[in-house]
Amino acid sequence: MDAQKLGRKIREARLAKRLTQSEVVGDFITRNMLSQIESGAATPSMKTLEYLSNVLSVPMSQLVPGDDPIETLTQAKTALMQGQAERALSLAGDLIHDLHDESDAIAARAHLMLARQFAQHHEYVSAATHARLAAERAQRGIYACADVRAGALSLLDEIGQS
Repeated sequence: MDAQKLGRKIREARLAKRLTQSEVVGDFITRNMLSQIESGAATPSMKTLEYLSNVLSVPMSQLVPGDDPIETLTQAKTALMQGQAERALSLAGDLIHDLHDESDAIAARAHLMLARQFAQHHEYVSAATHARLAAERAQRGIYACADVRAGALSLLDEIGQS
């Protein structure tokens, strides 16, 4: 998330509605925190972003850097297909709340890919960490995948026997 760009969008939305920082924050966050967010010195949590989105009547997709969550999803899928597991994970982490099922599906496969790579290099602690994350993410959402989960659990068994 580019904090500067996000802060600028929030400030512009606030000014367009002719609201002061105090009017926007209410009891949810401090005025000082909003000031830091608008200046790019702080990055808001997803909960804070949702709050600001509602107060400012601006869709989340308009505030979140990247502006186009579908483009981010496409980039994450492409990275995964090209074997760029770390990039796929990074992009999947940037997906907005509405695309959490897709994010989980991509992350599960990327974690399994990384787990296998670490296991091949005998880096079993990292391999086990990624295998556990793959198993966890593979059972979430509408794209839950038993094959990815089974592969991750099988790899964990192999690591345990090493």
